[in-house]
Amino acid sequence: MSANSNVDALPTPRRVTVIGTGVIGSGWAALFLARGLDVVAFDPAPDAPARLRQAVDDAWPSLTRLGLADTADRSRLRFATGIADAVRTAHFVQESGPEDAALKQELVAQLDAATPAYVPIVSSSSGLTPSQIQQGCTVAPQRVLVGHPFHPAYLVPLVEVVPSPRTDPAVTERCMEFYSWLGKRPVHVRQEVPGHLANRLQAALWREAYSLVERGVASVADIDTAIAHGPGLRWALLGPLVSQHLAGGAGGMAHTLAHLGPPAQAWMDDLGQPRLTPQLTRLLIGGVDDELHGVDQSRMVAERDEMLVLLLQHKARHTALP
Repeated sequence: MSANSNVDALPTPRRVTVIGTGVIGSGWAALFLARGLDVVAFDPAPDAPARLRQAVDDAWPSLTRLGLADTADRSRLRFATGIADAVRTAHFVQESGPEDAALKQELVAQLDAATPAYVPIVSSSSGLTPSQIQQGCTVAPQRVLVGHPFHPAYLVPLVEVVPSPRTDPAVTERCMEFYSWLGKRPVHVRQEVPGHLANRLQAALWREAYSLVERGVASVADIDTAIAHGPGLRWALLGPLVSQHLAGGAGGMAHTLAHLGPPAQAWMDDLGQPRLTPQLTRLLIGGVDDELHGVDQSRMVAERDEMLVLLLQHKARHTALP
């Protein structure tokens, strides 16, 4: 990094700025508050302050069950009057604006111009690369990278930390440490690819799910049932590759690949290549509407969060899972 952006000048984050307070930004804000940090937020939407405080209140019971820091206090949230006000005393900036390349480039350039040069600027972008996001930065682009969480951000531990070739490795390391301190499970994505890591894995599953719906092989509800009551249960505990290893018994992955490798290759060769045409889009939307007919979605979300908390608590008590 340049002399005026020395990462060694970065204090342990105590004051975090959240830019953009939609679903992801509000989730970050709730988590930062639960860990006892001061949070300054900014979003230009007129109703953003009220929506953010309500989102934090909604997340607080789940965060309380997981365990709050001694200094956790929702009153430590302040809504700023603008970007300069939001980042003036920040130790860490988490940007969660809309997933639009031109808009995000402009927003991050404004943050770069207004934020002290040693402060990391981390984007929650779900698919844009940090090289794209850095393009308009002229002060310290080497402190810009991606830190992509998964919804709900206040509960799901995964965060993908994605530097660009221009990102200072020391900043990447400090961000990994900070996210770990928060209780997150950061993974370092070592090459820039659109969609990073987990979204690409999800996209592979979505692609085949869309194809199966389009071909009439299964309904939307059938596909959700197949995952939620089948491999999804294992994937919540162990990743797909370790699960595949365990399926091989004493022989492990070697036996699985020897036994199921050839048929798996045939399955992969037969996977569909759907296009999100208007007709397929209607099929997918209609299928979800049918699946959720009569379901209280607010209760569904509350029960999802309750079960996520229970799962996280149980996983924390078991040490043999990687």
